[in-house]
Amino acid sequence: MNEQYPSIKLFGLNFNLTNDIGVLVSAILVFLLVFWLSRNLQMRPGAKQNILEWIMNFTNGIVKGAIPGSQRYTFNLFAFTLFLFIFISNQIGLFLELDIGKDTWFRSPTASPVITMTLAMTVLVISHYFGIVFKGFKGYLKGYVSPIGILLPINLLEEFTNFITLSLRLYGNIFAGEVLVLLIRQLAFSGGAFSFVSGVLLEIVWQGFSVFIGSIQAYVFVTLGMVYTSHKVVSE
Repeated sequence: MNEQYPSIKLFGLNFNLTNDIGVLVSAILVFLLVFWLSRNLQMRPGAKQNILEWIMNFTNGIVKGAIPGSQRYTFNLFAFTLFLFIFISNQIGLFLELDIGKDTWFRSPTASPVITMTLAMTVLVISHYFGIVFKGFKGYLKGYVSPIGILLPINLLEEFTNFITLSLRLYGNIFAGEVLVLLIRQLAFSGGAFSFVSGVLLEIVWQGFSVFIGSIQAYVFVTLGMVYTSHKVVSE
């Protein structure tokens, strides 16, 4: 995996094209998938509608498990969208990585710490915002000194650790998976029929395992995100 990525500079800011292209492709795929599954909705659902409803029930269950109160309905659509985006972002780089010269033009967006940190920051900002909405500003601040004021430094530190663990767990798993795929491909083309056959078999096995890991990581990210959100919006 190359460590050089194409970029452009606009309005004094540098834009990493690898990340931008990956995020754009993932967003388009999520839209196309949901658009296709949601066509011709009926009272007696067909196969496509059943898949869509299963995904929605799955993510709604994640939210309900973390936020049992009526506040959970606010986050159902957010959890659904977040899960699909992360799931697809985790998978696309396993099947396609585009290197031109020394530059990597396409890979999984979640193989970049910038993207996973952005996702984690989005979850935390939303949780803080709705913490104020549901509890009021005074009630929101009170959460940092509960159950006793001496816990204020620990509660503040927890905000930072939540951000780091949420983002780097996802990044580490996806990045490591793509590195291993690259190493296996290099083994396959290192020379000789045995190396090629061994590399192909290893990649088939690892691709299947990586799809499983990518799915689990999407589930873990959304679950932890909803747990962190529940700490802000649910009154104890």
